Amino acid sequence: MKVAIITGSAGLIGSESARFFSDKMDLIIGIDNNQRAYFFGKEASTEWCKNELEKKIQNYKHYSLDIRNFDALKNIFEQYGTDIKLIIHTAAQPSHDWAAKEPITDFTINANGTLNLLELTRLYSAKAVFIYTSTNKVYGDTPNLLPLVELKNRWEIDKNHPYHKEGIDENMSVDNSKHSLFGASKLAADVLAQEYGKYFNMNVAIFRGGCLTGPNHSGAQLHGFLSYLMKCAVTGNHYTVYGYKGKQVRDNIHAYDLVNMFYHFYLAPKHGEVYNAGGSRFSNCSMKEAITMCEQIVGKKMNYSYAEDNRIGDHIWYISDVSKFKKHYPNWNYQYNLINILEQIFTCQIAPK
Repeated sequence: MKVAIITGSAGLIGSESARFFSDKMDLIIGIDNNQRAYFFGKEASTEWCKNELEKKIQNYKHYSLDIRNFDALKNIFEQYGTDIKLIIHTAAQPSHDWAAKEPITDFTINANGTLNLLELTRLYSAKAVFIYTSTNKVYGDTPNLLPLVELKNRWEIDKNHPYHKEGIDENMSVDNSKHSLFGASKLAADVLAQEYGKYFNMNVAIFRGGCLTGPNHSGAQLHGFLSYLMKCAVTGNHYTVYGYKGKQVRDNIHAYDLVNMFYHFYLAPKHGEVYNAGGSRFSNCSMKEAITMCEQIVGKKMNYSYAEDNRIGDHIWYISDVSKFKKHYPNWNYQYNLINILEQIFTCQIAPK
């Protein structure tokens, strides 16, 4: 029997993973205790997604447990053992703003929870593929030291810099920068995952995501940039743009495209490999550009204002260089560009869950 364990299974990437792998595995075990509602309020609850997965995926089995609970996780790993072929670990406290409110909660979920899963994989399913969804915040605010040029609607990197063509690669330093507490806890888990891959020769991949997005994102003010922006565009709720003249740039990758990266790694795994994973030059926008696109899709002006103070540790310009992954897995490519993504989110926003 082939079993996949997916943590954060009712979240954006977890639920996409459950759907994607449901016809490739005999059993999908979803682990998610809807902590997102605790972090961001009832409007960010993923309960609707959990119910949908249970209804639509016949081989999906849900466990509402906390990844900090080693013994509860151990029961699952003991039960399925070497039948476990794949672990996709997406569960996390995902906001660098929220992390400062409860640093211990943030660290124990992001770092200790990841350690629990890595160690249980080593003990019970050592040949399985382990995929960890990290973040570009592991680089801290080092990207802000790049030579940036202010254009009319966005910041851009100097055209003579090596990162201009493809974006930021995996060689950027993760040291001596301001990460936010969230970035620090995710970096701890990132390094742990690398170490289990390299030290124990386990099939581990670390994907350092840009803005992960898609129609199934339960967007909230503190997390879920495009989803929450479109929600405000549809409802007329107020949106605040924080700092950098609204010209800060993000690359955005559709959940399907990221999970498809997972699949390619699963088919030909490596030990402790790190990949930047975002929209790259293929799919990126500034805040101002995103607002304009949302207004065009919705057909009305947004209700937003500008606050001078930027978020601590926020990136002015970040575009992921995915060429390393493409070199390792040349058959992978994007399926969704930025307009596709926003139109899907819009359709989801106007259709009640």
